Amino acid sequence: MPIQKAILLSAGKGSRLLPLTADRPKCLIEFSGKSLLEWQLDTLLAAGIGEIVVVTGFREELVEAVAATRAGVRTLFNPFYHVADNLGSVWMARHELSGELLLLNGDTLVSPALLARVLAAGGGPIAVTTDEKPSYDADDMKVLTEGDRLLRIGKTLEAGLYNGESIGLLAFRGGGAGQFAAKVEAMMRRPEGTRRWYLRAIDELAQEGADVRTVSIRGEDWQEVDFPEDLARAEALTARWAASITAEEDAPRAMRL
Repeated sequence: MPIQKAILLSAGKGSRLLPLTADRPKCLIEFSGKSLLEWQLDTLLAAGIGEIVVVTGFREELVEAVAATRAGVRTLFNPFYHVADNLGSVWMARHELSGELLLLNGDTLVSPALLARVLAAGGGPIAVTTDEKPSYDADDMKVLTEGDRLLRIGKTLEAGLYNGESIGLLAFRGGGAGQFAAKVEAMMRRPEGTRRWYLRAIDELAQEGADVRTVSIRGEDWQEVDFPEDLARAEALTARWAASITAEEDAPRAMRL
């Protein structure tokens, strides 16, 4: 079955971008005329993802107002977003984790071509979308792969024990979402559960021998918005996307003239 559902993790405040995020969550920062969230929603909807669940937290009423402008989009409030890491947001959405679906970080812009590539790929029951670059920093979510098999994922992998990075987009098919949900549930029952990233669950599954695959999107456009220097990059990228959309809309009009 094709993937027709997505979960967006948009509960965080984005404190690294203060004062820009003092009164609005990171997902509502505007780039080229639309908020980050609107870019994500429109890309997903255009790809045929008809059901989107946005996990909210900081200034949830603002996010809910944007979600209400798109058909097929609903929200799920995470009341402890300010005291738990993003594993908590996934746990809040655990009842949504079944069947075929995407899980996307709320601070990651992805192009339509990138999304189409992920949706067209097989990838197995759990697929981590990855990219490569010449060097990696401490904040990158690094991955170690063997072919398309994921062996490890984490920010603190030792030098030489990684060969790519996760871009914050997962695809689940078959029973993969159920496996992930069970691992998230188990992790949240541990004392340190609220301090964990949800990709720690993927790392544990991979180490336990679960069939976790990767989908390379090397060469496609994407941008994480996490630090001040990311803002200009995101603006430039979305400006290019906006110009392309305008050109496509103007083409039929020019033909009529």
